Amino acid sequence: MIKVILCDDHAMVRRGIRETLTEAVDIQVTGEAGSYSEVRELIRTVPCDVLVLDLNMPGRGGMEVLASLKETGSAIKTLVVSMFPEDQYAIRCLRAGAQGYLNKAGNPGDLVVAVRTLAQGRKYVTPDVAHMLVESLRSPELETPHSALSEREMQTLLKIASGKRLSEIADELMLSPKTVSVYRSRVLEKLKLGNNAELTVYAIRNGLV
Repeated sequence: MIKVILCDDHAMVRRGIRETLTEAVDIQVTGEAGSYSEVRELIRTVPCDVLVLDLNMPGRGGMEVLASLKETGSAIKTLVVSMFPEDQYAIRCLRAGAQGYLNKAGNPGDLVVAVRTLAQGRKYVTPDVAHMLVESLRSPELETPHSALSEREMQTLLKIASGKRLSEIADELMLSPKTVSVYRSRVLEKLKLGNNAELTVYAIRNGLV
């Protein structure tokens, strides 16, 4: 039996994933979490072979969960299931330690296949992501400027491009407005942009929002 923990801050999303997975006779959902702290506690106390992980959570997000698992040398396999486009986040997540990546808009049946694939010790990516991986190896110089952003910087970029104010971003990420302002400055510097308007245009042109 493949034991799975779900981590997503939206209860309805977790319910949908749970219902899809429990239809498979060889998969058992052993726990659910809605935040970084909750999933860290579950991993310590509940059997888990595969963690199905969302990226965008309040406070410490999915990328930080990946970093924590990598630091501790955990044997748990992680499947990132996110709303973010594959071409912007899949390779980023795989490099951070995930063993698979799926978009939430994908076929529910792919979720079961992906969990089984990870449980067998193999990686799971869609054909499009596989192609991107090959291209990134062949032409690393073609990587976009935003690939150099940290997770917090990327979150700040996406939220500003979505029209949110710094105070709103601070509340959502559970950070101080001053800290968010520092992330904004770093994003503008790394992308060689001058203001929020240029940042928003950059995000749109690169398919980030």
